[in-house]
Formats: sequence, structure tokens, C-alpha cells
Amino acid sequence: MTTGAAVDGAAAFVPTGVGLDGLRVAAVGCRGCELFEGATQTVFSAGSATARVALVGEQPGDVEDRRGLPFVGPAGQLLDRAMTDAGLDRASAYVTNAVKHFRFRSQAGGRRIHQTPDLAHLTACAPWLRAELSIVDPLVVVLLGATAGKALLGPSFRVTAMRGRLLPRAGWADEPAAVHSGWFLATTHPSAVLRADDREAAYAALVSDLRTAAAVLGGSQPAGDWAS
Repeated sequence: MTTGAAVDGAAAFVPTGVGLDGLRVAAVGCRGCELFEGATQTVFSAGSATARVALVGEQPGDVEDRRGLPFVGPAGQLLDRAMTDAGLDRASAYVTNAVKHFRFRSQAGGRRIHQTPDLAHLTACAPWLRAELSIVDPLVVVLLGATAGKALLGPSFRVTAMRGRLLPRAGWADEPAAVHSGWFLATTHPSAVLRADDREAAYAALVSDLRTAAAVLGGSQPAGDWAS
């Protein structure tokens, strides 16, 4: 896999005036950064343009890269269970990633080990994420982990400082002009739960955060820290 190629950005590959299906088709040919060289395919998104909640992860993993769908590996299975326990319907949600190609390093025997995308990769892929959210424009955007948070809230984002808080989407510089209302909600990535020493506590915290999103969708103001 090539890791030193220049990251030029996806803007030239993102069409205007199209819906989600048009974005998905165009994303297949994205060459906005070098990650397409080693990945099996572009992994764009799953879900409807009318979804009221969107969940944004980091990047596709090995299973997602092979199948072409987001959150279908072990972390995705845990996310499905957490959403159910929190009262969210995965089938009614929009699920995507900040980066659309799998970044990895190869080991002997063909095993592919996940590598966190660099800021340059987030910047390169940002036009896709902005285009998606301008079409879906959900009431709540759940940021699953640090990479998703940095992609939409900037490099100073920290999960530990911001998780579980509802942050108004309007006014963020990187948000598309079409966005007039709605919330960001940060939480941990489900893969972090799988790696946690106390997996039960980490899972309970993820479910608690997702319940905040479910409460907003249900029209009630949940207890907790609402940013002004």
C-alpha cells in the first residue's frame, strides 16, 4: 500500500445538484487521496436522505472494506445492539464515516491492521461528508469517536471533554450552508468499547449517550449538559 502520496482532496470528485444516490455513484471514482490505492473499494454510507439521526464513524474497517458497507463488522454489530438498547432504530438511521477508504498496514500472512487516518485524510474527504449532511440534514449527528469529532468540530476536539453533550450544529464553520438547526452529540467509537478493559462499563456509557440522541428525536429535553 502506498502511504506517501499527496493528499489533494475530494472536492473535484463531488458532484453538485445530485442526491445521495448520485453521491454514492460518484464516490466510487474518488481519487482525492492515496488511500484508494490500497483499499478494496469506496465505502460510502447506508441509510435514507430523510433520516433524523446520522452516525458518523472514523473509516471503514477490514470487513467493511471487503463488503462495501459501513459498520457491518464487530464494531458495527456492537453499535446495532447499543442503538437498540438506547431506543434508536438502525434501519431508520443514516450511517457513514469521515473517511471513505480503509487505511491499514499489511502484516505477514495478509492480515490488514487498522491505521488511524491523518488530518490530511480528514481534510481530503471532508467535501463528501459536507455534501452528505447537507442532503440528509438530520436533527442529531452522533460523532462516534475522536476522528469523527475532529472531522466536523476541528482538530481540538476531545471525546473525553465533549462526550454526551448536545452541541448546536448551526454556526460551525465546516457545516454546509443548508444546515439551520440540529445537534452534534459526541460519544466513543464502538471499537473503543471492544478494546476497553471494563467493556461492560464502556458499553453502558455508549448506550447512555445514545439515549440522549433518542430523547431529542422523541421531542423531549434529556437531563444533562446542553451546550448553549
